[in-house]
Order: sequence, then structure tokens, then C-alpha cells
Amino acid sequence: MQAFIFRMGTTLTAGLIAVLALAAAPAHAFSDDEARRAILDLRTQIKQINEQNQQARLQLADQIDMLRHEVASMRGQIEQLTRRPPSGDQPENAPQDRQAADPQEQAAYQAAADQYRSGKYKEAAGAFASFTQAYPDSDLAGDARFYLGSSQYATRDFKGSVKTMQDLVKDKPQDPRSPDALLVAAASQIELNDMAGAKASLQRIIKDYPQASAAETAKSRLKLL
Repeated sequence: MQAFIFRMGTTLTAGLIAVLALAAAPAHAFSDDEARRAILDLRTQIKQINEQNQQARLQLADQIDMLRHEVASMRGQIEQLTRRPPSGDQPENAPQDRQAADPQEQAAYQAAADQYRSGKYKEAAGAFASFTQAYPDSDLAGDARFYLGSSQYATRDFKGSVKTMQDLVKDKPQDPRSPDALLVAAASQIELNDMAGAKASLQRIIKDYPQASAAETAKSRLKLL
């Protein structure tokens, strides 16, 4: 776009200089026909520049509109993903032996999950953060960290959400929640206008988790980003 504006300005300037040169030259140096042709050429150039500029504006508007629709679509999908009620029972794609053996540990997780189910995402974020600090090696730690990042996304703490989800994937790359965590991270990065980061998150889903359902979503998002 900057190169186009530069070229437009250069062309316009050159045309104006030509006309000014004609006007400043001695009367006998140019005929009326030559001056008239120079003016007509300048008008043609200006018309072409205006048409090109209009086309560029329309293309840019289309791209912005497409991105807005894509962000809205991703928000809807992420909302469905992150608001899936957490529970002591594991997500359908998780191992069956992730129930916490310690009743106190289980109760702490359930308390955070109840806040999340009630839509109290700020409180849920605090409760899940406390759980992950108190029980970093818990079988429920992956889910707790995922819902912590989801709560942060819901409260528009996008930077916090990105960090939480990236840390989850870094520390537990084989956790069943990791592909979805990257999807939420990408959504947060889009909200932060970090398109390069969003692309990297989506590409990692496709590369590292090709069989996950999140991979298909990542492919469709990359086509537009």
C-alpha cells in the first residue's frame, strides 16, 4: 500500500511538473495543441490514479470485512469450546483414570468448576490458578490450566490467556487439552492483533496434533489469516 501511494504521488507530481513547465515556457515554445495534449494526458493520469486508489480501498475494505467475520466466527467457536462445563469426570477424549484420589484436591477443583459453570469467570480464574499452584502434579492439572486460560479469555485477559495456554502446551504437550489450548491461544492472539503469533499457534496444531478436531478448525483459520 505504501509503495502504491508513493507511485501515485510520483506520477501525479511528474504530471504537474510537466504542466507547470508548459505554463512557464515562452509562448512560442509550445503550441496550443501541445499544451492541450499535455493537460489531457494529465487528466487521464489523474483519472487512472483515482480508479486504482478506489480499487485498492475496496480490496482493503473487503479484507477487513472478511477478517471481522472470521474473528466473530472464531469467538463463537471458542466460546462454545471454553464454556464446556468442567467436571471431575474427564473430557471425552481424556484417559479415564484422571479422577483425583485426594478428596480435598477434588473439592478444590470442583469449587473452581462451579464458579466457571456459573459464569463467574473472574472468580473461576482465581480458583483455578490457586488449584494449579497447590496441586501442580494433579491428574486434573491439565484441565485446571485449560479452564484457567479459558476464564482469562472470557474476561478479556488475552495476554494472560495466551501465556497460560502456551505454558500448558509447553509443560504437557501430550495433554488432551493441548490442541484446544492452542486454539484458544490463537483466538486471544487475534484479539491482540498478533496475526503472526496466531498463525504460529494454528500451524502448531496442524503439525503436532493432526488427528485432533482442532486441526480442521486451524486449517480453515489459516486460509483467512
